[in-house]
Amino acid sequence: MKGVIFEIRAGAGGSEATLFAEELAAMYIKYAHKRGWKAMMVSDSRSDLGGLREAVFEIYGDGAYDVLKQESGVHRVQRVPKTEKSGRIHTSTASVAVLKIVEPQEVTIRPDEVEVTFSRAGGPGGQNVNKVETAVRLLHKPTGIVISSRSERSQQQNREKAMEILRAKLYEIKMNAVAGSQAETRREQIGTQDRSEKIRTYNFLQDRITDHRIKKSWHNIERMLDGYLDPIVKAFEK
Repeated sequence: MKGVIFEIRAGAGGSEATLFAEELAAMYIKYAHKRGWKAMMVSDSRSDLGGLREAVFEIYGDGAYDVLKQESGVHRVQRVPKTEKSGRIHTSTASVAVLKIVEPQEVTIRPDEVEVTFSRAGGPGGQNVNKVETAVRLLHKPTGIVISSRSERSQQQNREKAMEILRAKLYEIKMNAVAGSQAETRREQIGTQDRSEKIRTYNFLQDRITDHRIKKSWHNIERMLDGYLDPIVKAFEK
């Protein structure tokens, strides 16, 4: 069963952007569960205030890439943060990249092109979590792409997971005929994360989600953030 790799990163907007990034990650994972698909976190990084700086997770399910590929881009949120005493509307962004999981034979990676380092996983899990260096970091020397994986219990499993993500990134570069660094690929897919570069806006005051590519809007933001993405998915199927 093939699937997709999601990369979500907080963009412009400070702590509010990290909260929005966390909501987006939860939205896609909830949607996957509603479809009966499997969702698995690979790595994440949180801000000091509890929001999500970035997250990488996988969703496995029949047709998952075709269903979710249109989610790549900059997502923008407009709302009054809970900490905003004057009632001023804040605009923040988070970027979403959707990569197709590919088979090893579809992308050739030479062993000498990859630098592998290990570290202790850290995070929750009790006293044993830091005793063994299970976390894996890969550096793909020709492109400068760096992959980290620490969700699995063994070093080998994390290495395999990181290689899977690296293959997906290299496949994306190949399919888009983009030569050069990871940053060039990112700019093609998600732009600079600036507020003006957006594919979709979540306007809480108007309770409306607008996709700027197909010029369609939907209401009931809270329900959609709870994983009810069927209206958006169906709009892209037409």
